[in-house]
Amino acid sequence: MAPITAKNYVNGEWLTTGSTFESLNPADQREVIGTAPLSGKAEVDLAVAAAKHAYESWRELSWVKRAEYIDTFAQLIKRDLTEISELVTRECGKPINEGRADAVEALHMAQYMAGLGRVPNGYAVSSEIAAKDAFILKKPKGVIACITPWNFPSAIPLWVILPSVLAGNTVVFKPAEQTPICGHKLMELFHEAGFPAGVINLLHGMGEDCGDPLVKHKDVAAILFTGSRAVGKYIQQVAAGDAFKFAATEMGGKNATIILEDADIDLAVNACILGAFKTTGQRCVSTSRIIIDKKVEPEFTAKYIEKIKRIKIGNGIKEETFMGPLIEAGSVDKWKFHNQKAEEEGAEVLLRGEVLTGGEYEHGNFVSPFVYRMQYRPNTFCLREEAFSPHVAIIPVDGLEQAVEVYNDTDYGLAMAVITEDYRKWRWVRDHAEFGLGYVNLPSIGAEVHLPFGGVKASGNGHPGAEGILDAVTHRVAFTVNHAKEIVMAQGLSTSV
Repeated sequence: MAPITAKNYVNGEWLTTGSTFESLNPADQREVIGTAPLSGKAEVDLAVAAAKHAYESWRELSWVKRAEYIDTFAQLIKRDLTEISELVTRECGKPINEGRADAVEALHMAQYMAGLGRVPNGYAVSSEIAAKDAFILKKPKGVIACITPWNFPSAIPLWVILPSVLAGNTVVFKPAEQTPICGHKLMELFHEAGFPAGVINLLHGMGEDCGDPLVKHKDVAAILFTGSRAVGKYIQQVAAGDAFKFAATEMGGKNATIILEDADIDLAVNACILGAFKTTGQRCVSTSRIIIDKKVEPEFTAKYIEKIKRIKIGNGIKEETFMGPLIEAGSVDKWKFHNQKAEEEGAEVLLRGEVLTGGEYEHGNFVSPFVYRMQYRPNTFCLREEAFSPHVAIIPVDGLEQAVEVYNDTDYGLAMAVITEDYRKWRWVRDHAEFGLGYVNLPSIGAEVHLPFGGVKASGNGHPGAEGILDAVTHRVAFTVNHAKEIVMAQGLSTSV
């Protein structure tokens, strides 16, 4: 497939800059997926100005009318589902079944937001005074900066862009520099769907040159970010400098699957295979810790290791591939570092992951799973810090309460799964583990767009994406109407002087 020339999209026009960068296939870096412009402060100023101008007319449309644009866009996603799936796989390396899942999740988000256009976006409440009606309404905030990651390059952008525009905001969208062509494809469909000029704008570029002036811009009302803890924390600090500016940040996790002594072991093995190795462990919800009761750990570990050895690693465009490459060379280096730290901290290595070379691996960022057993010790680096790669610790514990104690011993709090046949046990885990996404007898992955997606502690600031982002891009305002001829106040105040 010929390389695609991506462009910025500002105020309804496709624009270029003086410099470009390449997007390469992480499975075969000889393949250039496309080129994209490098943007800076000048391009940010232009895009924000366009969004600010468009906001004045876009906000005047009804929720229903705005949802009709989204419905048209959803039809285009459905039409191009195969093309989007293959592009996701080629640009970010995920196996084609995951590329399809990414595109289908994007479609589901568009369908869901289109449907919400006819759902009440506020409600009436009783006033203390019978002659008054009181209302709570959701009003848009203004220009929203949407900064999204590479690992779900079609789904996550729509988690944040579509709720923003449905609510009457306008958007400046900066996709990850690793997947600009996926972002360009989405923008082509927004353009074809007929969104008015300036409502959704696209800028390509690096975080320091493009993302930084975007989050700092005085006319950006809110920042929606998914990415690393360090960048998310920085964005929160930037937003805190302006009284009006809001940030919703989702910043990764050190997720775990808890396996209790009554667990169905075969189900547990399958849950941990999916949770740990889909997207090559590069999901913010990936299982990198398996916290398991000592009584069943030997049986689980034997079956788990045996199944890992059967995983097909390769170019994701092949249907039989289960695990693709890491996104870039720096990710391979990080994987190596976490593996080294585990050994330094006393890990019993069960599978010594390797950098894969030769044949189909020669020009890609391929590694095999690194799996180890480790006795729990508080504040251990490899058990607390996110590896974002196929790096998995098996941690034996004594029962339910220690399992949750170990799970909570990290700064993160994003995703958790528990495998048990006892409803009382999973309920106890639910109430005592610190997480934003919980699963029972499932992997730690599996987002659905009509549910909030986000975490606690260092994983997020309590404003989740997908369904939950509507609250981040609107103000809840109170509105009270008096139907009487005189003024009567709820607290007993009077107009008498």
